[in-house]
Amino acid sequence: MSELTERQKVILSLVVHEYVRTANPVGSKNLVKQFHLDYSPATVRNELASLTEAKYLSQPYTSAGRVPTEKGYRFFVSGLIQMRELPEETRRMIEHQFSQAQQGMDGWIKLAASILADQSNAISVVSAPLPNRTRVKYISLISITNKQILMILVLAGGQMQQRFMFVNESMTQEKLNEIAETLNSLFENRNSEEIRTAAKNLPSMGSVADEIVRTLLNTLYDTDSLQTGEVYTDGINKVLAEPEFSDSEEARRTLRFLDEKPLLQNFLSRTTREQKVGGVQVFFGGDGLLKDFANCSLVVARYGMQGVATGTIGVLGPMRMAYSKNIPTVRFLAGILSDLVADSGL
Repeated sequence: MSELTERQKVILSLVVHEYVRTANPVGSKNLVKQFHLDYSPATVRNELASLTEAKYLSQPYTSAGRVPTEKGYRFFVSGLIQMRELPEETRRMIEHQFSQAQQGMDGWIKLAASILADQSNAISVVSAPLPNRTRVKYISLISITNKQILMILVLAGGQMQQRFMFVNESMTQEKLNEIAETLNSLFENRNSEEIRTAAKNLPSMGSVADEIVRTLLNTLYDTDSLQTGEVYTDGINKVLAEPEFSDSEEARRTLRFLDEKPLLQNFLSRTTREQKVGGVQVFFGGDGLLKDFANCSLVVARYGMQGVATGTIGVLGPMRMAYSKNIPTVRFLAGILSDLVADSGL
């Protein structure tokens, strides 16, 4: 079936809405009664059969109603869903919560994750905004033992990295303070490439200082390669209670994925790498990025300032999710976080 008729589009859309609401297969009589259709149950039954043959729907067993397939959900999201703004009352409530929240990006991101999980009944996933290329805000060097140093690196945007170093000569705290002061004066607000160039003109401070600069650069390279900041999640228990996760292995796989932060960071980076700020994408189980989550989908958006600092916000849940609500919710919260990033001067 290359194209659906208008009647088939209506019926497919209603099946998706009803299945999302009930998690039960949807039959022809139920559709006619629930939505007061002008079509007879026999007509609807024939259309359900045609949609099933074309792989938009499936039938769990012979006497059951129909459920949407991945192909059906894709068609619904791409062409049938009615995109609308969040209700004014919901927008005002969310805006009020942000106005009352603790100031700072960390507090705002945690709040966004909490609100999104509550509104969507799915797992919210929000990454901290990360500059397109990480810039240094402050370097601190602390003597642990005579030959062991802790380097604390504070990055623009509030991230902090720590690195333990073992050096070949004893270093007093006073000497480390001198090195840190010099490095801060030269490297503040610079990215890895700028620091690499500036380091060529550093005054000679000895082999330990050279090792500190190498460690600093390696840390920045590692951070740049992630392309996404720390990830916050919320709402896991709600999703694990859904019928799709009654299979304990599916639940365990999801929990392992969410618990492995580097894997999750890399995943979010790949999903939004080519995405413009404010744009919303939907990924379905079976896609390359969600190949291990056959019954899940991800609604995700990029937020922040293009070319300056960006993060990711989205919801991961059963493919049977309320897209007509979750997509505008993700878009609205992405807009709020983008404004906060702009105002914070990252």
